[in-house]
Amino acid sequence: MQKNIVELIRDDSDYKELVAKRSSFSIKLSIIMLIVYFGFILLIAYFPEVLGTPLSEGSVTTVGIPVGMGVIFFAFIITGIYTKRANSEFDDLNNKIKDKVKGM
Repeated sequence: MQKNIVELIRDDSDYKELVAKRSSFSIKLSIIMLIVYFGFILLIAYFPEVLGTPLSEGSVTTVGIPVGMGVIFFAFIITGIYTKRANSEFDDLNNKIKDKVKGM
């Protein structure tokens, strides 16, 4: 019986849609985050003077501090975007699939 349910779910069009949308969205967000992160690392590697520039005359805080914090905040924002979509669209599809299975 369990194997039947797994096969039915795997062949379900809503399940295929869920997997495709979730995978596509998470890959896009991952690529965006990797670009931001590696862009920051490459900036450190090739243009350290940019990030080492003081924010103002006589300041000990450099441009690198807010830029680094920006990368961290960007990661939180990306996580929030994924969570918002997962809690709405992905959960709706997941519930549809569960309802179909319960009806069997």
